[in-house]
Amino acid sequence: MRNRTSAAPTMKDVAAEAGVALGTVSKVFNDLPVRPESRRKVLDAARKLGYSVNSYARGFKTNKTRTVALIWPTLRNPFFAYLSDAMIGVLMRREYRAIVTITNYDKQAEQRCLDMVRQNKVDGIIALTYNPDLEVDPAIPFVSIDRHFRAEVPCVSSDNFGGGQLAARKLLELGCRKLLFLRLGTDVASEADKRRAGFEAVCREGGVPFESLSVQNEEGFAPFDTFLDAHTHDGVFDYDGVFCNTDRLCYEIEKRLRAREVRIPDDVQMIGFDGIYRFDSEDLHCSTIVQPVGQIARTAVDLLLSPDRASLPALVCLPVSYRPGGTTKDGG
Repeated sequence: MRNRTSAAPTMKDVAAEAGVALGTVSKVFNDLPVRPESRRKVLDAARKLGYSVNSYARGFKTNKTRTVALIWPTLRNPFFAYLSDAMIGVLMRREYRAIVTITNYDKQAEQRCLDMVRQNKVDGIIALTYNPDLEVDPAIPFVSIDRHFRAEVPCVSSDNFGGGQLAARKLLELGCRKLLFLRLGTDVASEADKRRAGFEAVCREGGVPFESLSVQNEEGFAPFDTFLDAHTHDGVFDYDGVFCNTDRLCYEIEKRLRAREVRIPDDVQMIGFDGIYRFDSEDLHCSTIVQPVGQIARTAVDLLLSPDRASLPALVCLPVSYRPGGTTKDGG
């Protein structure tokens, strides 16, 4: 029996404890075929001895680090935090680590992050970026969330067009007759732009009066305040149905309407997009189009780790769903 104060156990120790050849131990920890009984003996011996695979040493041999970089604009946005959490979980189940970096929406910082993780020899990158001119090393597997770079870089996204359609149809189904779309975002083209397109398509198809207002991030909420002031008279808002491109924006607009004595959802019904919960609960911030965070994470990781990169799709579009959350009349 090994002395507990001695050096860390080795594969030779595991082989001796399990009563198998050293090559069998190597096969087990490299996921190669062995007899089930031999695999069980090796794993039992490893647990008993406290043996763990030296990932760094294995990386030198296989030219793999089993590390993936996740690059996000921020983690203050709950949706990005949810997505990061889901991806880290998926990677852990695949026995990969994650390096998480944030760029604070700085386009130059995005390129610096890519250069940094390339020097750290990661096995792949999953990113949500705002730099259309980002230089992506073709030698490193890369998956983009919501943005297109080139055909060989897969993009994973929710069905944003369908989500916009779903929001408009739900507002009409709930009795709204004059609709408004509000967007806060950047001028960088992305799949998320299709939320507005889907919303407007339903309004035009049904001959429903509507208006759309798009504001750049750097402008802040001042343009929305000006718009709300111009369309609110004695607690009456000119629109009875509002679709916001994110739950975060829906939350801010709801606060501003309530401050103008507009009743939500009695006078105005509102739907956001993302599916953000209040703290760690099942309570939504608003009625919303829910993005399938878990499915996005699994799909992105599967694409990133796929051995056949030549046949990867340019875009994977995943289904969304609607959930009431208190800002529509079906929320009670």
